[in-house]
Amino acid sequence: MACQSKWFLWWLSMCLGLALITAQAGHAEAFTIVHTNDLHSHFLGVGPNIDYTPFVTGDDATVGGISRIATVIKGVRKEAGEAVVVLDGGDFMMGSLFHMVAPEEGFELRILKECGYDVLTLGNHEFDLKPEGLARILRSAAKMGGAPQIVAANTVFDPDDTADDSLEDVFQNGLVKPFTIISRAGVKIGIFGLLGEDASDVAPFAAPLTFADPIQTAQAMVDILKSEHRVDLVICLSHSGLDSSEKKAGEDVRLAKNVDGIDVIISAHTHTLLREPMIVEDTIIVQAGAYGRHVGVLKLSLDDTVSHFQAYEQIEINDSIAGDRHIQTMVDEARELISLTVLNAKGFTFDQIIAQTRFDLTLKEADSNLGNLVADSIRWSIDSYQQGSAEGPKERTDVAFESNGVIRDNIFKGKTGMLAVCDLFRVVPLGVGMMDETPGYPLVSIYLYPHEIKKALEVLTSVYPMKGSDYFLQVSGLKFRYNPNRVIFDRVVDIYLGDDAQGYEKLDTSRSNTTLYKVGGNIYNTTFLKLIGDFTWGILTIVPKDKNGDPINDLRDAIVDTDPETAGIQELKQWEAFLAFAGSFEDIDSNGIPDIPLVYQIPQARIIQETSWNPVMFFKNATYPTWLATLGGVILLTGVLVLAL
Repeated sequence: MACQSKWFLWWLSMCLGLALITAQAGHAEAFTIVHTNDLHSHFLGVGPNIDYTPFVTGDDATVGGISRIATVIKGVRKEAGEAVVVLDGGDFMMGSLFHMVAPEEGFELRILKECGYDVLTLGNHEFDLKPEGLARILRSAAKMGGAPQIVAANTVFDPDDTADDSLEDVFQNGLVKPFTIISRAGVKIGIFGLLGEDASDVAPFAAPLTFADPIQTAQAMVDILKSEHRVDLVICLSHSGLDSSEKKAGEDVRLAKNVDGIDVIISAHTHTLLREPMIVEDTIIVQAGAYGRHVGVLKLSLDDTVSHFQAYEQIEINDSIAGDRHIQTMVDEARELISLTVLNAKGFTFDQIIAQTRFDLTLKEADSNLGNLVADSIRWSIDSYQQGSAEGPKERTDVAFESNGVIRDNIFKGKTGMLAVCDLFRVVPLGVGMMDETPGYPLVSIYLYPHEIKKALEVLTSVYPMKGSDYFLQVSGLKFRYNPNRVIFDRVVDIYLGDDAQGYEKLDTSRSNTTLYKVGGNIYNTTFLKLIGDFTWGILTIVPKDKNGDPINDLRDAIVDTDPETAGIQELKQWEAFLAFAGSFEDIDSNGIPDIPLVYQIPQARIIQETSWNPVMFFKNATYPTWLATLGGVILLTGVLVLAL
């Protein structure tokens, strides 16, 4: 009996000892990270919103939807218990009608908190409404129900400019922190956020706010979290991205290679769907596409201070998942609020049918039918308000440009082909007014010389290949040929003004041709055209002008005014212009609804790539970059021959 008691006491002491060691280590056997990125307010999924049935499975082809995402999050939490953290990599707003009430309602942040998100970071589009607009959004969310903790470590406020003071106050009050520390199932997790270099480059309305070097900031955050706070796991929410054109490339790969101590990078910004994680220098990198079409679930095992990859799954958010009813109720209430407070005054409702289509319109890194439609809408809309005069056709809009980066969603015919206000809005939803501070880029009209039109097209031929798909241009009012084998910034061979209906006329792009041509675009792209010279060593310098040829120093002076008789500028918003264009077409089947014309069923061959080493195609209409490169080549070849002799 005494022997049995001795063995029992030994066994009990061993159990207590193991329990104490486990408690001190504080580590769960497994830990799960649920993540999304670049949701862009797509709370009703991708596809015609009238097709979306969140509570019925197996009846539609829509993907995404925040109530379906909420169901997935609940399921993971139920399975994994407390050893779960739910994160987002930024750009959670700007992309659908829901962001129209963000300054007053903070809706995106409130619904993400209700879904169970723990921490998120700011993407470049969170700054689209300027620092004051973001400050209003954050304050509204805090006042009306709260938000997940927001982390942003490399924001730098301007001490000499008051335009970012309101946002700085929000940061100082703790609504946004450089990092946060949370504990789950005994695991101490340090999480910080970054905005990458490319993302900051395409966030012009964040000014005067700037962003510190991401790599230097990240190393400082890791050192603080590990040395001072002794965290078990370091997670970086990085709105920087990956290069999808090259394996294991991009800003987040460089981040992993150059910063010691990041366990996991939740990548964002590039809308990259990684089916399997990248593992770079012991750092796990994941990204889940965009628009809530997928939710990533990363499972780790933890051993003291070391995390180990265990499993990864990209869950497709589709019609097989029934949505969460509470979350969907929040969405439906917001739809009604948007109609009441925003759309009704403009003669619209959220689900109002504007047009119908018998085919899909999609965006590509090429001449595309959706790109044709959007670019045409700019010319048509500007001319609806600026009809010109008896001076001649040059008073009308000759050319319009649109970048792929501003066209945010495709148009799918779905079950019925009916296109509602909410569907068409998602195509061109971005921006903020320069005068009225309300969401939506205004359209502007400027005048350019022919050689400057050629320079604008060189953005597509030369800048796009270096910078990515956002810089691909869609065009209206012209077609052009280019040869990618030519010297950079001088690849456009020839340009023809006109359209398929009226015919085309070749444009003389020599500097001696000082005819002014009217060009339309949204203010974001036009601002970029104005700045492109700075990025190209002055080679592609473009000077926007008024109809008299005088330079336009402030593009706000070029905004199209929808009512010149009323004091101030009534901005022509691109999203409203696009809706009006879609509603202007003929009702072919006599059902009272305009039909998207069949001419848009396929791309209209406005952008023609002709790859050639033929000297004619190489030197035709060449400008000084080609001649300088040729001269340099001749000098180099001559030097080689002299040395050889």
